[in-house]
Amino acid sequence: MDPSIADTAKVQIRLSTREDGLEVPDDSRLLFAPTSLRRVDLSRLVNNLLHNDTPIPFEFLVNGQFLRTSIDEFLTQNGISAETTLNVEYTRAFIPSLHVSTFEHDDWVSAVDILSTSSPAGHWTGNYPQENTRILSASYDGLLRVWDTAGNVLATSSAPHNGGRITSLKSAKWLSDKKIAAAGMDGVVRVYSYDDSTRTLGDATLELYNHNWQVDNIAVHGPSHRILAASADTTISLFSSRAKENPAAPESLLPRSTAASNKRQKLSKPAHSAPARGALATLRSHTAPVSAVLFAPNDPTVAYSASLDHSLKTWDLPTSSVVETRATSHALLSMAALPTLNLVATGTSARHISLIDPRASATHIAVMTLRGHANAVVSLDTHPRSEYGLVSGSHDGTVRVWDVRSVRTATEGQGQVGESVFVIEREGVEKMRSHGEGVKVFDVRWEEETGIVSAGEDKKVQINRH
Repeated sequence: MDPSIADTAKVQIRLSTREDGLEVPDDSRLLFAPTSLRRVDLSRLVNNLLHNDTPIPFEFLVNGQFLRTSIDEFLTQNGISAETTLNVEYTRAFIPSLHVSTFEHDDWVSAVDILSTSSPAGHWTGNYPQENTRILSASYDGLLRVWDTAGNVLATSSAPHNGGRITSLKSAKWLSDKKIAAAGMDGVVRVYSYDDSTRTLGDATLELYNHNWQVDNIAVHGPSHRILAASADTTISLFSSRAKENPAAPESLLPRSTAASNKRQKLSKPAHSAPARGALATLRSHTAPVSAVLFAPNDPTVAYSASLDHSLKTWDLPTSSVVETRATSHALLSMAALPTLNLVATGTSARHISLIDPRASATHIAVMTLRGHANAVVSLDTHPRSEYGLVSGSHDGTVRVWDVRSVRTATEGQGQVGESVFVIEREGVEKMRSHGEGVKVFDVRWEEETGIVSAGEDKKVQINRH
């Protein structure tokens, strides 16, 4: 083809966006564009149409697919005629994150959570000041730590008084700016009080018992004071963070209930006076360890659970009953909800993320598969602004960012397949081991101002922000 002809070849495009305040004028939405344009050129075009003084980086979906080539190459690869009007949707680009800081620990860091203006606990608290953003970390040394964004430890919890049993923590969440819930290997969920003015986080103020084995994950809903705990004993517990709302703790689960633990307790710290309580309800249906649990974002009386028994279950909490079970082909290890899309993202032992429609009316279980990790996907969180964004943490030692609109059609019966937008590796690691040994990521959170916060086997909390 003569280059001069290629340079002048044009195709009609129809511009649209779902981003509030970024719509181009109506008379500029339908236009002819040179087929030689690429993403950067289209981004410049849209910024010109919007008269932006400061350019915004945009991504473009052409007929539902992200544009990664020139328009001409896209037409050729997809067998589309240049006579066709292309529907081009533009959206803010997910900009690759840069390393901001690292917080060192003495042991593996199992969990992180963020308290900020835009975080769930910040919303529940109301008018929480952004300058007081706090990061919570939970470690295998059994301690909780509260940090500021500069990497200063503001407060550290006391070691639990649990009769000498293993205290390694697996999960921790802010309930509000003054309350924290945490749980781990000893099967006890503990509630702590935090005072930012005095920088104190001492002994647990409430201990919640209902599990024979470790608790691997907790979910919290501040307004209702509810805590969900997912355990390796195959059950889920529903607790209240208010001691008086819970029944008495089962005597058989208390540390002092056996002679062996009595001996351990004498050798450990003196007992303290934190109330011990039981569960409001026990949810039973899974047949293998429950790895993840969460409250439905739009209805805290509904919960989702993921299990090593390959199933995702929907629960009605007032009746403690299973509403729906979605069976998959792999052990499920982590979970995040995409409520606008009516989907639940689940991280699997098979190294991919399955996007599952949990509704009984759904005709397909897994509507999309996100591939790219080289080991188990053990943590998921959603983009703070976009209903299409996800972040994942894996035992391969990486964090990946996804846009679920970035897809291609897979083989028949496999739905659609997505690929990550960019990858974050652990800082200070010269060469990533093939399966992440030594640098496994255990948890990840995404907050608008703070950025992407991840924790792992390298004994570090890492912050990346664009």
